Amino acid sequence: MRRRRLPSRGSKSTALATIQTTSDYRFLEDVVRIQFPIRAAESYLRRNMANRITYRLVEARRGETPGMVRGVEVRHENSGERTWVYGNRVLANGQPASFFVPDHLVRIEPVIDGAAARTRVLAQGDELIIHVPVRGYLRYLPGIFRGNGPVTRREVMRVRDAAVVRWGGAPRETTRVLETDEDPIRRFLFLFQHVMTSVTERIDGIPDLTDPLLCDPRFLPWLASWVGFELDEALPIHQQRELVRRAIRLFRSRGTRHGMEEMVRVLTSAPVRVRERVAPNAAVLGQMTLVGGRDVVERYRNNEPGGSFLLAENARASTSYFKLILEPRDRFHGRFGERSAGVLRRIVQIVSQERPTHVVFTIEFDVRKK
Repeated sequence: MRRRRLPSRGSKSTALATIQTTSDYRFLEDVVRIQFPIRAAESYLRRNMANRITYRLVEARRGETPGMVRGVEVRHENSGERTWVYGNRVLANGQPASFFVPDHLVRIEPVIDGAAARTRVLAQGDELIIHVPVRGYLRYLPGIFRGNGPVTRREVMRVRDAAVVRWGGAPRETTRVLETDEDPIRRFLFLFQHVMTSVTERIDGIPDLTDPLLCDPRFLPWLASWVGFELDEALPIHQQRELVRRAIRLFRSRGTRHGMEEMVRVLTSAPVRVRERVAPNAAVLGQMTLVGGRDVVERYRNNEPGGSFLLAENARASTSYFKLILEPRDRFHGRFGERSAGVLRRIVQIVSQERPTHVVFTIEFDVRKK
């Protein structure tokens, strides 16, 4: 049997796989390559990295889309040096692409330049600055104020030929550097640009005001009032958002088995099941367990089994009872720990408020082994 030889690792053309170095810079490369909007880029980096993130508004170049990430600047905490991550527009064959080429024919190749170009080391204390191009007020000024340094102008002093012959002089060329400091003007104009950017961000965020998952927490009671839902502002923010989001569906199913199960899950994160038309255990002499404790929390802490209840003599319909079944006791305690008693009290309050007035319920822990 003839054996096949694997390609040598030193051969680039026949290698099985290319070894690529991975580091935290891959997230910065993704932001530059995909050209995230500023809000999406900031949330993406905060979700994957622990560095401090800020942004800087820069003047948009020709062909650039305002609001999209141009590049990321990394300020290293220890050395004070900087690293830049930017993207080059190239064609499919690898040649540079101008801004005239449509975007669907261009791909962005991220480039890392600066202090960490080779080491690709990113510390937790390094600061990330996202450069975002905008259409600022600088485009209305002469080019001298949009540069990054002083402007050099050459002045030539001409003399008459007679003066050259008589005095032996020659045209003198003097070079004078005009130190034009454009930073004060740039900073002054970018004050207005930052203000206008914040205003436009609020205008762009108007549709989010009606989204309970994205709006400011202060708007949640206002959204709940649209559907007549009384929102408890003492609840955690994530539960308030979930309640407002499901308010209409909870109203439609209020008082039903599905409605009570969903309300308990949203407010307590406890898995429950409702068994309808199940009457409590009737108290029979010699075949019952006395129920002690003043409330359900005290009975839970005493680890008492499910008790029997003295039912009224008049026969009630089977629809007047239901049973709320929780997960096994040990699993319930492992899920909530010291908060188990408080969660159980909260469940009783929720079900007592959501159930129909004429219906009686009991609570028990599931004894099935799963």
